Amino acid sequence: MKNLDSTGLKRLHREWRRRTEGDVALLLDSVQTPFNVGSILRTAAAYRVSHIWLAGATASPTHTKTNRTALGTGRYLTWTVCETAAEALVEIKEAGYFLLGIELADHAVPLHKVSTADQVCLALGHEDRGLSAPVLQACDAVAFIPQLGRVGSLNVATAAGIALYETNRRTWVEDSGAERSDFDT
Repeated sequence: MKNLDSTGLKRLHREWRRRTEGDVALLLDSVQTPFNVGSILRTAAAYRVSHIWLAGATASPTHTKTNRTALGTGRYLTWTVCETAAEALVEIKEAGYFLLGIELADHAVPLHKVSTADQVCLALGHEDRGLSAPVLQACDAVAFIPQLGRVGSLNVATAAGIALYETNRRTWVEDSGAERSDFDT
């Protein structure tokens, strides 16, 4: 076994892009820390997020610290900056997205048990306060990420990564028959 070279890595990523169906977007509801926003942008680019709505007090994607953390991956993303979450919610609903809040809230269900549509927008909130009341109420479903340790919550960027993985994992179509050795050079 060896690490993939650049050609093998490109082949691997191309195969997974072909196996992924659906459309995933993000709503960042007052995620204030530039480092968190940058980390979310980088993860969003890795998971081919179609659009990001940055609402309320969310740190700017062009902020120096955001860019430093995102490592330039913002160029692969499209986003809309909205003054308020209400403005973002109108656009999300008009675009036909199923709005899934990622939040530790009463009546939230484990993320892996949520049924979603082909178009899903994951909503993530402020580092301390979580999703605002208007966003929480507008969600079609609310899910939490089950945790096994003694820590009560996850960093918002970490939660975004887990939620993006789980949402995309559900859309992966059956293996096309490609073997692992197909990616080696």
